[in-house]
Amino acid sequence: MSNPFFEKYTTPHDTVPFTEIKLEHFEPAFLEGIRRDDEQIEKIINNPESPTFDNTIINEGMDEEYYSLLGNVSNVFFNLLSSETNDDMEALAQKIQPVLTKHHNDVSLNEKLFQRIKAVYDNHRPLTKEEEMLLNKTYDGFVRSGALLNEEDKQKLRALTEEGSLLSLQFSQNLLKENKAFTLHITNEADLAGLPDTQITAAAMAAKERNLDGWVFTLDAPSYGPFMQYAKNRELRRQLYMARNTECTHDNDSNNLEICKRLVNIRRETAQLLGYETFADYVLKKRMASNVANVYDLLNKLIEAYKPTAIKERDEVKAMAKRMEGDDFKMQPWDTAYYSHKLQLEKYNVDAEMLRPYLELSKVIGGVFGLANRLYGITFKENKDIPVYHPDVKAYEVFDKDGTFLAVFYADFHPRKGKQGGAWMTSYQEQFINQKGENIRPHVSVVMNLTKPTDDKPALLTLGEVETFLHEFGHSLHGMFANTRFESLSGTNVWWDFVELPSQFMENFAMEKEFLHTFAFHYQTGEPMPDELIDRLIAGRNYNVASGCLRQVSLGLLDMAYYTKKDEFTDDIIPFEKEAWKDAIIGKQLPETCMTVQFSHIMAGGYSAGYYSYKWAEVLDADAFAVFKKEGIFNQATAQRFRDCILSKGGTEHPMTLYKRFKGGEPTIDALLERNGIKK
Repeated sequence: MSNPFFEKYTTPHDTVPFTEIKLEHFEPAFLEGIRRDDEQIEKIINNPESPTFDNTIINEGMDEEYYSLLGNVSNVFFNLLSSETNDDMEALAQKIQPVLTKHHNDVSLNEKLFQRIKAVYDNHRPLTKEEEMLLNKTYDGFVRSGALLNEEDKQKLRALTEEGSLLSLQFSQNLLKENKAFTLHITNEADLAGLPDTQITAAAMAAKERNLDGWVFTLDAPSYGPFMQYAKNRELRRQLYMARNTECTHDNDSNNLEICKRLVNIRRETAQLLGYETFADYVLKKRMASNVANVYDLLNKLIEAYKPTAIKERDEVKAMAKRMEGDDFKMQPWDTAYYSHKLQLEKYNVDAEMLRPYLELSKVIGGVFGLANRLYGITFKENKDIPVYHPDVKAYEVFDKDGTFLAVFYADFHPRKGKQGGAWMTSYQEQFINQKGENIRPHVSVVMNLTKPTDDKPALLTLGEVETFLHEFGHSLHGMFANTRFESLSGTNVWWDFVELPSQFMENFAMEKEFLHTFAFHYQTGEPMPDELIDRLIAGRNYNVASGCLRQVSLGLLDMAYYTKKDEFTDDIIPFEKEAWKDAIIGKQLPETCMTVQFSHIMAGGYSAGYYSYKWAEVLDADAFAVFKKEGIFNQATAQRFRDCILSKGGTEHPMTLYKRFKGGEPTIDALLERNGIKK
């Protein structure tokens, strides 16, 4: 049987031939990739020459294409597992995950290989900064994966990592299953009161897709969020809220409570085996924050700065609800979005539905691409000859300002059955310079869950969805502009509390009038978004900003509470959660709701003991955007400096070194406080 993974791709820019890949191609490719990896390691450790940077760290002279098989097939499989999965893919993931974890352990615990790496680490030729970074990353990577442990502890580590990788996978599969299993099916038109036409039409389409009459609402963001904000029927809001906030807590096969408990303990045991008191200590050794005290210092400063304003915001919403419903009205969590929206309308006369007609997806795409062109001179051209894995996905060639090919960019916009919730950026190929000296350009992808088109309307987005697009696009620029020698230091391969800077930086443009004027035109009349509407939007930009900040801080506190545990975690998850984040919680907590069991970032993603990164990077992004505001938001010289100092450098230097090179000094929290109206 021919297998596309074993042959040279014949697609434009050697892109993944998605249309040729079938499920049965994956397992043989995984196994062959592992075999080739093992073969390569044997060649390195049996090399009769003394270990050097060139013959051990970068394996100079080895066939790069031949030995890249495992990376290639893993990229495709695990990206599809998040964006276009099915029961057969899920079953294969359960089968292949332990095999891959065992292989990873076989490599990182290979004593002969580590001794060669250590020999180079202890004694090597003069290295460039980037070579030095790669050597340190390689050596540290082996040490942090257990290379210095005795044989007994290595076996313990193997068992922990194999169990942990399977449980992380199970966590994600359970969450996807629970999310897609629930629907709110409405057959009485009166129950749609308050909902805008866009939501009613989308719900009718969702019902039709399921061969049902009436209207269907789901837990996907474009359906859930607007329902909670607009639906007058309080009981239906309660049902939807409780479904969303009790996911994976029910007495069924998708319950994640014990899985979370075990994952927390696995990570603690792993860290302690490696000589750290807690998992957070282990993680933060390789972060800008550097230690637990600095993380709590940031989170506590934010609580101190934002909590008084957040309490005022909450009390204003409560007062609005009482004005509308009477003094006896008792606010519940499923009321917050509804009455908050009513207050926003009263104060600023602006909401998502007023903006939607001006935020048609194809125009937004043009606006986002146009912004990249205006800042960096790059251009995007859709290429329908590049294969994609689903009709929703668009593939683009990206060209640099001098016309040379820069990258392939995939965009996957809408929710569907086999797709995880949320939004993320990923890569199918990262940038590096191969041994022939060719600059291999990246293939990056952004995956989102934005409002879908309906039978009579194109996809009309909310401003929040535009911000999500800008966020993921910022990550993709980090990937596309990568210009480093080594793949493992390229693009977004940076310290975790630096990786959100390029993404959050781009979100700032969503509130800039000059940017909105470039693409925000009414989808029917072609009229630009009125200045008066934009002014109201900007006036209300900080509406409930303090509550939003505390929400992020609460998640950071929850994350740290789990991963600063020194002793076995035996608490019940739900009460532990309520206690862990209470300093940042200003609303009512219900005893049966639970965030932990659906908190993919810290249970199945890379954010364990790192969720604070979003707020850490927000300090950086506000500080960086303040430079653009001072020098001009479209200033190409400033943008070029941002590209040269940060976006193209990947992880080749310490992130603070890169940031200071761009800014000319250390970042401060002041720009964030000023942007959010907390400090005048």
